[in-house]
Amino acid sequence: MKELLRKFFDVTFWKFILVGVANTLFGTGIMFLFYNVFHFSYWISSASNYVFGSILSYVLNRLFTFRSSGHTAKTLPRFVINISLCYLIAYGAAKPLAAYVLRGFSQTLQENIAMLAGMCLFVGLNYIGQRFFVFREKQGDAPSVQEPDVQA
Repeated sequence: MKELLRKFFDVTFWKFILVGVANTLFGTGIMFLFYNVFHFSYWISSASNYVFGSILSYVLNRLFTFRSSGHTAKTLPRFVINISLCYLIAYGAAKPLAAYVLRGFSQTLQENIAMLAGMCLFVGLNYIGQRFFVFREKQGDAPSVQEPDVQA
């Protein structure tokens, strides 16, 4: 279990978080601008976040986070599938949950909170998807680093 946690929360995780912060600032700005200034719908506003943000995310995660040497023809379709599923699951769950928890409040408040909750769900699902599906390392793709066997 300890080894699994160490592998999951390694330097790749922290690079993903760094890229995610930049991507989140970019995409969130677009989403709330579209919803609150241009008065686009919940779905158009939140989807715009992921359309524009996904382009930035793919490039940064491919080159910086995961240093993927895989062909774009293989990784890009997996990336699109991952982003789409994460989006639908996260935002599909967040909207009815926020409406239930915040019943009695305005639809605008419910949907703003739903978009924030959807973002949080999306981040967790997206990391798992990108790490273990989109940019996964196959056995033999990356050199393995073995720690010396130390016995007390």
